[in-house]
Amino acid sequence: MVLSKIEGKQIGIKDSLKIDQDFDSIIAPYRTRLEEDMNTVLSYAPETYSKRDGHLNTAIGNLMAEIVFKEGNYIFNKRTNKNIDAVLLNHGGIRSIISKGNITTETAFQVMPFENSIVVVALKGQQMDSMMTYLSYAKRAHPIEGITLTLDKNYKISEALIQGKPIIKDKTYYLATNDYLYNGGDRMRFFKPNDSVYYLDYKIRNAMIDYFKKVDTINPKIDNRFTQTK
Repeated sequence: MVLSKIEGKQIGIKDSLKIDQDFDSIIAPYRTRLEEDMNTVLSYAPETYSKRDGHLNTAIGNLMAEIVFKEGNYIFNKRTNKNIDAVLLNHGGIRSIISKGNITTETAFQVMPFENSIVVVALKGQQMDSMMTYLSYAKRAHPIEGITLTLDKNYKISEALIQGKPIIKDKTYYLATNDYLYNGGDRMRFFKPNDSVYYLDYKIRNAMIDYFKKVDTINPKIDNRFTQTK
């Protein structure tokens, strides 16, 4: 038998479509539990925070970098007895605002809907210099932590520090990022080659939820970690 013809038609999804009551009764308990989990209040935001609120660093971006630094370092230190020196994430990875009011589990899913996980990369100082150069050319508020980067009026680097100290060329630094960037996302190609890489198997979204559970009220600020002089 030879297939000679295929026919199909589009069936629109409308409110008028009847619900399969037998199927709905099966999933109802799971739907109810999911809604309860997503609406669980974890923390509180005194203001609304958006990734468009700053030039080279934003309050929400600084918060994201802080979360990866604090929550990621706890796991990294337990496994390796080493500490994260700095964090670099991507501005585009922040997909929603944090609205003023209660922060719920759903908030974390809205801000970070992707399945990105934390990766810690061991890089030499020369590669950290390349990262600073990338940031100076990108001119975007990519979230950073543990880094102080100052640009002049022409976007040239006037100061670049890790943990408040000048970068040492042959020193190994432990930089936390996400797996998307580690694999070349946003044209960040300075992660490879490297001394070593540590996969924490810890989603950034889960790190956010863990952080929010510990903090009654968040208070992120725009600061001087990444600035341009006039």
